[in-house]
Amino acid sequence: MNGKNGLTREDIIKINETIRENNLHKQELNFKIIVIGDFGVGKTSIIGRYTEGEFSTQYKITIGADFAVKTLEWDENTRINLHVWDIAGHERFGSLLSVFYRHAVAAAIVFDLTRPETFKSVNKWLLDLRKKLHMPGGKSIPIVILANKGDITMNTLPPEIDEFCRKNDILAWYTTSAKYDINIDEAMIKLTNAAITNHRNLQCSLMTDEDIISLGENSEVLKRDKCCS
Repeated sequence: MNGKNGLTREDIIKINETIRENNLHKQELNFKIIVIGDFGVGKTSIIGRYTEGEFSTQYKITIGADFAVKTLEWDENTRINLHVWDIAGHERFGSLLSVFYRHAVAAAIVFDLTRPETFKSVNKWLLDLRKKLHMPGGKSIPIVILANKGDITMNTLPPEIDEFCRKNDILAWYTTSAKYDINIDEAMIKLTNAAITNHRNLQCSLMTDEDIISLGENSEVLKRDKCCS
């Protein structure tokens, strides 16, 4: 293609080659994020909105678990593939939760502002998650709470939610709407930020451990720093 404001064939080839070279040098990370909460609170709609940019008014029951993938070009050196898991909220799948939770690095707990009783279940989901899933070293994974269907009502927002999050070390909470795409990206970016920080801290710790050199019975240890906090 030629033209005063157009790209030549050579320009396109150079751009594609630059993209290819940049991709070769990018670190690619795969993170699993789980979305949990009672049935019908909007977990599937939130995931559909985030990963596909779509919203459906038709309710679809999740059988067991499902997932979708969203790829983020996080920075010039890092690509992140987010595997966002939709975990069924029905009690009959409770025995499988340990399997569904496995390898997750972050979680969103969802409740429904049109069904205020679903907020009472948040603590149940939180306790179950922390009982069954830990990061290396026993630390809890980062968690956000999503008060969903905020486009329908805000009158039922629990006044104790700030205190609940503070007491339970919740990363953040958001009022969300899958229908109007409110605060979903923000919540996922918050979780991804925390997950990549934990990942890099773990990598730093592993590299530091490998660099410990024992100097015999004197137990003197040298550490060569490879990471910055």
